[in-house]
This record gives sequence, structure tokens and C-alpha cells, in this order.
Amino acid sequence: MERWLALELASTIRHDGDGGVADDLASVEGVTRWVEAQAESLSGQVRIRELSVDEALRSEMVALRQAVRALFARAVSPAPPSPADARRLMPVEEALSYLNSVAARESVVPQLDWPSDGAPAVRLVSAEGDPAVRLLAALARAAVDFLSGPHRDRLRACSAPRCVRYFVKSHGRQEWCKPSCGNRARAARHYQRQRQATDGGPAVS
Repeated sequence: MERWLALELASTIRHDGDGGVADDLASVEGVTRWVEAQAESLSGQVRIRELSVDEALRSEMVALRQAVRALFARAVSPAPPSPADARRLMPVEEALSYLNSVAARESVVPQLDWPSDGAPAVRLVSAEGDPAVRLLAALARAAVDFLSGPHRDRLRACSAPRCVRYFVKSHGRQEWCKPSCGNRARAARHYQRQRQATDGGPAVS
């Protein structure tokens, strides 16, 4: 299954299974666990073993997530954004400015490779020594790549009750991020139809 680092960051706000919202970045320990879970996606960009997560880094990751979710909300418009932050979204211009400034924190320079038995090639190498800066810049660049790429047009906010996730639509009529959300949405519609029938109101199609 294809994964997008920007979507993974946005999805650190999620339904907790009990009708509430969980925040995977609510603590330094939570951020550490999340970063370690993204090791494959961050490979070659961040030396995770050298990273020491502190409250300052956690706060910056939360701010970056706010910017990404604000831009995700813009991407799905005119459809409704995720209900998790629909009433407290960062203004779009502020989100753009913050995202771009974080992406620019890491200096990346071109390096020429020219093996004796092959053609020359250019690779980009970071000139930044601080792994925290590299992490934030990598996450910001992932969001820039996602929002400027073809997947943006298929980004949706899940419409299932209590779900707060964004997802990339993989087929024509997909409304929900995962099957369990579809089951919950259908159950809610069934309940609403039954209740309206009992109350004598019009049935919901």
C-alpha cells in the first residue's frame, strides 16, 4: 500500500476508537514513537538514531502539522475539511509561509558522482548537521511534493462519523479512508433511516 509522509503527519490526529480524538504528537514520547515508525520513509534524509526529541521539536512538529492540515483543507475544498480542526484552521497564507520556511531550513547541495565504469550523475547532499532540522525540513518537503503533485486532486476528508482523517481516493466512489469507517457510516445511515421511519418522517436514501 502506497504511503505518503505528508499524509502520515496529518494522520497523527485520528479517531481514538472511543468517540474522541487522539493526538500522536501530544508528548515527546509520542513524537519519538511516530518518527521511529517513519524510519523507512525518512531513510537517507534523517539519521533517526542521532535524533533527540525534546519539547521544542515536538512543538514545531505540531505547528507543521497544523500548516499541512490547513493546506489539506484547502485541497479538498469545496468539500468540508476534517472535523478535527474545521473551526480552528491556520490561515492559508500563514500555512504556506510556515511550510515553505521550514522546507528551506536545510541546505541541500549538488554533488557529482562519476564512477570509472559509468556515466556521471548528480546527487543532492545535505549540508545540515542538526538531525532535528533535517527531520522538520524532510517533513515539509514531503508536504510540498504531495501538494504540488498528482495525488492532491484525489485527497479527501473521510466522511464517516467521528473520523478525522484525510486519505487519497483510490477508486471512483470511495467515501471513506478504510472499510471500518464505511461500516460505521452505513450503520449510522441505517439507524437514521430507522429512526425517521419510527418518527414518521421521510426516509433517507
